[in-house]
Amino acid sequence: MAEPQASEPTPVDELSFEQARDELALVVQSLEQGSQPLEESLRLWERGESLAARCEQWLKGARERLERARDQHNPESSQE
Repeated sequence: MAEPQASEPTPVDELSFEQARDELALVVQSLEQGSQPLEESLRLWERGESLAARCEQWLKGARERLERARDQHNPESSQE
């Protein structure tokens, strides 16, 4: 029986906010330990940057959604 191959990480743009946040926390933890070779550290850093951008994208979308909901329920506040 063949050993399972290490799978490629899920593309960042397919991750939910929670998945991206949790993986980002693991990346930060791993980088803080400092036990990886330079090439692995750079790979982790790049993945972390992508994950942070994905989290920001989710948060921006959530903020816009909340603002739209607020404006729909309180139209006079959007007149300011």
